[in-house]
Amino acid sequence: MRARLLSTTMLLAGLSGGIAVTAAGQAAAKATPVHDVSLSDAALIANALSAAPASVAAGATVMGHDGRVLRKGTSDWVCMPDIPSLNNDSPMCLDAPWRAVIDAWVNKRGLTVTQVGFGYMLQDDLPVSNTDPFATTPTPTNQWLQNSGPHVMVVLPDQRLLEGVSTDPTNGGPYVMWKGTPYAHIMVPAPRAPTKQ
Repeated sequence: MRARLLSTTMLLAGLSGGIAVTAAGQAAAKATPVHDVSLSDAALIANALSAAPASVAAGATVMGHDGRVLRKGTSDWVCMPDIPSLNNDSPMCLDAPWRAVIDAWVNKRGLTVTQVGFGYMLQDDLPVSNTDPFATTPTPTNQWLQNSGPHVMVVLPDQRLLEGVSTDPTNGGPYVMWKGTPYAHIMVPAPRAPTKQ
């Protein structure tokens, strides 16, 4: 699972500024099937855009997992379709600050967030730990979330603003994921976006 997610996030990060990919990351990407040939480009685009509200999706660039630009956008938003080999329907749309977070996370380096950033996943979520950004499987202590459902992700330039926000993903409202790491952000549960057939 980790290799597939890395290939996706490397593509997103690379689009935001030609970011170099480590040799290990390149090997992971080469070992990963990154294009579901059973889906048409139109189906991939529709799935990717289902991650965000219509106002965001309208101008977003859509990138396939094979690195192809499936649709050139008119805004800074970048959307990617679901990774078919992973559980759940988890397309995503990210702004530039969120793509910087993903780049830092994939490359396991520090991060300075300078502005508020948003990411939309209005279908499902990838299986992930709520406490450990690098966990690949559940443990008794890592608050593994098999699917946290549709949500909006918010990254803030001052992590002190996260104090007082719950870290409990079952509280029925917003919560902090990956608290105490450079990649900490708020997860805001949201209604599932309609999908186009």
